[in-house]
Amino acid sequence: MKPSGRNLNLTSYDDLFQTEESRLAAQQEKIVDIPLSELHPFKNHPFKIKDDDAMLETAESIKQHGILVPAIVRPRKEGGYELISGHRRKRASELAGKATLPVIIRNLDDDAATIIMVDSNIQRENILPSERAFAYKLKLEAIKHQGQRNDLTSGQVGQKSKYSIEKIADQVGESYKQIQRFIRLTELVPDLLDMVDAKKIAFNPAVELSYLKPQEQIQLMEAMDMEQATPSLSQAQRLKKFSQEGKLTFDVMTAIMSEEKKSDLDKVTLSGDKLKKYFPKSYTPQQMEETIIKLLESWAHKRQQSQER
Repeated sequence: MKPSGRNLNLTSYDDLFQTEESRLAAQQEKIVDIPLSELHPFKNHPFKIKDDDAMLETAESIKQHGILVPAIVRPRKEGGYELISGHRRKRASELAGKATLPVIIRNLDDDAATIIMVDSNIQRENILPSERAFAYKLKLEAIKHQGQRNDLTSGQVGQKSKYSIEKIADQVGESYKQIQRFIRLTELVPDLLDMVDAKKIAFNPAVELSYLKPQEQIQLMEAMDMEQATPSLSQAQRLKKFSQEGKLTFDVMTAIMSEEKKSDLDKVTLSGDKLKKYFPKSYTPQQMEETIIKLLESWAHKRQQSQER
C-alpha cells in the first residue's frame, strides 16, 4: 500500500544545498504518512530523546492537534526511512498512541542530510554541552567533506576547515573559538562528558581536560572520586601541562585534586548540629542566622572601640 500523501508548496533553509532544478521540484513535495515502525533514527544522532515533561506536553499536543510540522526523511537502502529531522515528533507520536507520522521524503546524500539534521535541532533550548559538541563536529565534518569533493589542494582544505568553523559560528551566534572549544569536548571519555552535562565539571576546565589521554582521563576520575573534588580551571590547565610533558601520574593527579581551592578557602561552614545547642529548640534557621549576625555586629563594634583606646 502506498503511503497517503498531499501536495505541499514550500521552501526551507536546506534549499541552499539544492540545485535550481531540485529547488523547483521541492515546490511540489508531498507530505506522506509513514508508519512509525518504518522510521529509523539518523546515524550518530547527537541529540538525546528523553521522556521528560516537555516530551509529555508534546505528546498531549499531538493527541489534540496532530503533527503541525512534518518530519524530513530519506529512503534507506535496507528498507524504511532514516529520520533527518523529527526524532522528538516520532517519540511523542508513539506516546500519543499514533501509528504514523507525516513526513517529507527527500533523496539526500550523507553530508546534506547531516547539515539539515544539525540545523533543525541546534537552535532548540536546553541543549546539553555534549549534544552541541557532537552536533558541531558532525556539521564541520560534513562541510569539510563537501569541500574535499571539489578537489581542493591540502592548503585549500585547511583554509576550508577554518572557513567552515567560521560559517558555523556565524550561523549559531557563537565565536570561532567557542565552536572549537565545544568540539574539543568530544575528546572526553563518556563518563567525564556526562559530568559536564550534569554541571559537575565546568565548561572551561572540561575543555582543558579534553587534552588528556583517554587512560589519563579515566585515572583522573578515580583521583576525583578519592579526593571528592572536581578540577578548577587552573588545576585542569596544570593537569594538561603535566600530560603534555609526559609527567601526569596518578600521584600527581591526587596531589592536585587534594589542593584546597580559593573558593573553598573563602567559605566558612557551620553545621546545624553545632549551632542548635546555642539556641532554643523553637528557633528556625533564619532566626539563628539573624541572631548570629547581630552578635557578630556587636562583637565587631566592641573590637573597634577597644582598638581606638
